[in-house]
Amino acid sequence: MKKDHDNYQWAALFDWDGVIVDSVKQHEQSWRMLAAEQHKEVKQDFMNKTFGMKNEKIISEFLGWSQNPKEITQLSKRKEELYKKIVQEEGLCLTYGVKEFLDRLKQKHIPMAICSSTTKTNIFFVLEKLGIKEYFPVIVGAEDVREGKPHPAPYLLTAQKLGYVPSRCVVFEDAPAGVESAKKAGMKVIALTTTRPKNNLENADLVISSWKDLSLETIDVLFNDVSQQ
Repeated sequence: MKKDHDNYQWAALFDWDGVIVDSVKQHEQSWRMLAAEQHKEVKQDFMNKTFGMKNEKIISEFLGWSQNPKEITQLSKRKEELYKKIVQEEGLCLTYGVKEFLDRLKQKHIPMAICSSTTKTNIFFVLEKLGIKEYFPVIVGAEDVREGKPHPAPYLLTAQKLGYVPSRCVVFEDAPAGVESAKKAGMKVIALTTTRPKNNLENADLVISSWKDLSLETIDVLFNDVSQQ
């Protein structure tokens, strides 16, 4: 349910990988390491089709490695262990300009949340390393929902935890599955071309190439049609 938010008309919901952190390379590396360990194969372009989805869906539906729930869970857990190891050894960077954008939102007291297909354990680990945990009072990860993106459940839960109705949420995404999830949830979507070309993100309300391209006034305009709700 919507709370009484008089100072701001919308909340900001962020995907994690490719939006807050530049992590595509590390995720792909961890999948390929897992494949080598398990003597499995991965298609060359599988990341383009699966980035932003839950591990379980990737393992069972796209890679076709297993249909056994217990084995799928074990593979997913191992993948996240490998990813964390890579990040510990190589580090991880924020996407260009995102820290400044988060600071602008914080100055305006606009509430922020993370909604990701990544496990919260790894999200918290990276947030601590990068020193930005304070920006996100609400974090929804892979373990919080049964149905991952493109199902609307992840973003609906995030909005609920933040105390906003979906129509007053703007989502920042980089993947088609995430854009679809947010639109199904009834939210505004701004897509970044950090991991996908613009033509893959055409269902978003706005597509930008950099955080530097975005002003808070531009976001305000997206909510003109719900300003009286």
